[in-house]
Amino acid sequence: MKQVIIVRKDLEWGKGKLATHAAHAAVEAYRLADKSTIEKWEEQGAKKVVLKVADLKELKDVQKNLKEAGIKNVVIRDAGLTQLEPGTITALGTVPTDDKKIDKVTDKLKLL
Repeated sequence: MKQVIIVRKDLEWGKGKLATHAAHAAVEAYRLADKSTIEKWEEQGAKKVVLKVADLKELKDVQKNLKEAGIKNVVIRDAGLTQLEPGTITALGTVPTDDKKIDKVTDKLKLL
Protein backbone atom coordinates (compact mmCIF):
# COMPACT_ATOMS: atom_id res chain seq x y z
CA MET A 1 0.00 0.00 0.00
CA LYS A 2 1.04 3.57 -0.53
CA GLN A 3 -0.23 7.09 -0.34
CA VAL A 4 0.36 9.27 -3.39
CA ILE A 5 0.81 13.03 -3.21
CA ILE A 6 0.78 14.97 -6.50
CA VAL A 7 1.97 18.56 -6.90
CA ARG A 8 1.80 21.05 -9.76
CA LYS A 9 5.08 22.13 -11.31
CA ASP A 10 3.75 25.13 -13.25
CA LEU A 11 3.29 27.32 -10.19
CA GLU A 12 5.80 29.95 -9.14
CA TRP A 13 6.22 29.00 -5.50
CA GLY A 14 9.09 28.32 -3.19
CA LYS A 15 10.27 24.86 -2.16
CA GLY A 16 9.02 25.42 1.37
CA LYS A 17 5.51 26.27 0.19
CA LEU A 18 5.50 23.25 -2.12
CA ALA A 19 6.58 21.00 0.77
CA THR A 20 3.88 22.47 2.99
CA HIS A 21 1.17 21.80 0.43
CA ALA A 22 2.40 18.25 -0.10
CA ALA A 23 2.14 17.77 3.67
CA HIS A 24 -1.37 19.26 3.70
CA ALA A 25 -2.39 16.82 0.95
CA ALA A 26 -0.96 13.86 2.86
CA VAL A 27 -2.67 14.76 6.13
CA GLU A 28 -6.05 15.64 4.63
CA ALA A 29 -6.15 12.45 2.54
CA TYR A 30 -5.11 10.38 5.57
CA ARG A 31 -8.19 11.74 7.37
CA LEU A 32 -10.42 10.25 4.65
CA ALA A 33 -9.13 6.70 5.17
CA ASP A 34 -10.99 4.19 7.30
CA LYS A 35 -9.36 2.62 10.36
CA SER A 36 -8.62 -0.76 8.78
CA THR A 37 -6.92 0.88 5.78
CA ILE A 38 -4.77 3.03 8.07
CA GLU A 39 -3.77 0.03 10.19
CA LYS A 40 -2.80 -2.06 7.14
CA TRP A 41 -0.86 0.84 5.59
CA GLU A 42 1.01 1.58 8.82
CA GLU A 43 1.85 -2.12 9.29
CA GLN A 44 3.44 -2.05 5.83
CA GLY A 45 5.59 1.01 6.61
CA ALA A 46 3.24 3.87 5.65
CA LYS A 47 4.84 4.33 2.21
CA LYS A 48 4.32 7.70 0.55
CA VAL A 49 5.27 8.79 -2.96
CA VAL A 50 5.35 12.40 -4.21
CA LEU A 51 4.75 12.82 -7.92
CA LYS A 52 4.45 15.84 -10.20
CA VAL A 53 2.12 17.03 -12.92
CA ALA A 54 2.77 19.76 -15.43
CA ASP A 55 -0.29 21.89 -14.73
CA LEU A 56 -3.84 22.16 -13.41
CA LYS A 57 -5.35 20.34 -16.39
CA GLU A 58 -3.15 17.31 -15.79
CA LEU A 59 -3.95 17.35 -12.07
CA LYS A 60 -7.69 17.41 -12.83
CA ASP A 61 -7.27 14.56 -15.32
CA VAL A 62 -5.53 12.47 -12.66
CA GLN A 63 -8.25 13.34 -10.14
CA LYS A 64 -10.93 12.22 -12.60
CA ASN A 65 -9.11 8.93 -13.17
CA LEU A 66 -8.72 8.39 -9.41
CA LYS A 67 -12.45 8.94 -8.95
CA GLU A 68 -13.25 6.47 -11.73
CA ALA A 69 -10.95 3.92 -10.03
CA GLY A 70 -12.74 4.45 -6.71
CA ILE A 71 -9.69 5.96 -4.99
CA LYS A 72 -10.56 8.65 -2.46
CA ASN A 73 -8.53 11.83 -2.79
CA VAL A 74 -8.44 15.44 -1.71
CA VAL A 75 -7.43 18.60 -3.57
CA ILE A 76 -5.51 21.32 -1.74
CA ARG A 77 -6.10 25.00 -2.41
CA ASP A 78 -3.96 27.90 -1.30
CA ALA A 79 -5.32 30.53 1.07
CA GLY A 80 -3.60 33.27 -0.93
CA LEU A 81 -1.75 34.86 1.95
CA THR A 82 1.74 34.77 0.45
CA GLN A 83 2.92 33.52 -2.94
CA LEU A 84 -0.23 32.35 -4.74
CA GLU A 85 -3.66 33.69 -5.54
CA PRO A 86 -6.46 32.64 -3.15
CA GLY A 87 -8.04 29.35 -4.17
CA THR A 88 -5.16 28.20 -6.37
CA ILE A 89 -5.24 24.40 -6.61
CA THR A 90 -1.76 23.23 -5.69
CA ALA A 91 -1.74 19.54 -4.82
CA LEU A 92 -3.70 16.34 -4.47
CA GLY A 93 -3.40 13.52 -1.96
CA THR A 94 -4.85 10.02 -2.02
CA VAL A 95 -5.88 7.74 0.78
CA PRO A 96 -3.45 4.86 1.26
CA THR A 97 -4.27 2.41 -1.54
CA ASP A 98 -3.09 -0.94 -2.86
CA ASP A 99 0.03 -0.35 -4.98
CA LYS A 100 -1.29 -2.10 -8.09
CA LYS A 101 -4.61 -0.26 -7.97
CA ILE A 102 -3.09 3.21 -7.68
CA ASP A 103 -0.29 2.46 -10.13
CA LYS A 104 -2.91 1.92 -12.84
CA VAL A 105 -3.74 5.63 -12.50
CA THR A 106 -0.40 7.21 -11.56
CA ASP A 107 2.29 5.01 -13.15
CA LYS A 108 2.96 7.49 -15.98
CA LEU A 109 3.69 10.37 -13.58
CA LYS A 110 7.26 11.20 -12.63
CA LEU A 111 8.69 11.54 -9.14
CA LEU A 112 9.03 15.07 -7.83
